Amino acid sequence: MTFHLVVGYGPAGAATARLLAGQGHEVRVVTRSGRPAEPGIEHLALDAANPERLTEAARGAAALYGCAAPPLHRWAAEWPPLASALCTAAEATGAVLVLLGNLYGYGPVDRPLTEDLPLAATGSKGRVRAAIWEQARTLHEAGRIRAVEVRASDFFGPGVTVGGHLAARVVPPILAGKPVSVLGDPDAPHSWTYLPDVATALVELAGDERAWGRAWHVPTAPARSAREMVAGLATEAKTAPIAVRPLPPAMLRLAGLFSPLLRELREVRYQFDRPFVVDAAAYESVFALRATPVEEQFRATVEWWRDRS
Repeated sequence: MTFHLVVGYGPAGAATARLLAGQGHEVRVVTRSGRPAEPGIEHLALDAANPERLTEAARGAAALYGCAAPPLHRWAAEWPPLASALCTAAEATGAVLVLLGNLYGYGPVDRPLTEDLPLAATGSKGRVRAAIWEQARTLHEAGRIRAVEVRASDFFGPGVTVGGHLAARVVPPILAGKPVSVLGDPDAPHSWTYLPDVATALVELAGDERAWGRAWHVPTAPARSAREMVAGLATEAKTAPIAVRPLPPAMLRLAGLFSPLLRELREVRYQFDRPFVVDAAAYESVFALRATPVEEQFRATVEWWRDRS
């Protein structure tokens, strides 16, 4: 049994902490507000952007998982100090730094996404994500820390709620047999990364030194359009076929006046207007994890949402 520190308790942080606890490890979770203790999980309230306090919380940890993320509209201001604190804590304690990343850093690409693509995004959020990894990689190459970044596409599955594109705005209407609206082209192939696979990848790569020093894509099921995903969920839920329509750009702009999340998503709208496909062959050529079969993803997701109702 080893000690692991998880920073952030959103869907990925929670899934990772619970996976580690289920494996018998000692787990501490850091969030701003803290939470009541859970079986095998200690929750600690502190500002993870404070390098001294984060370092103290990470003393003795085998791995430090960076699963927190500021709200999208505050990335430029809040990500740099948080990323620096994670690197400082990793260097001071010797814990392996495992960063949960996404695909914004690549920017628009007209081919399947592989880890050897340049981080060429020009948008502010893409540049922030690229800078986080570039900082950690530079320190890793200097021998000051051990770091790895685990990149996932849009989260899907149990535990994914407000922030997911196939979550709170989609699954409850499906269960009620109502039409759904989605961002972008509903028929464009898109990669959806299953949340439990994200947690498994984070834990697997934290413990394998072959992974350190570079980024890896989480194994993800073959790309399916939003319309195909809705159809699969509806079949699992045993509802009538569900109408899927694109969210009109004018409505998105109007909604952005009231929702910072939707306003900020305009920068990465390209991910939904055309094929957006993740290639995880590099991961699968070295490590054990394979994407959960999509039918199992549908089943678990429908069951999870039904249990919430």
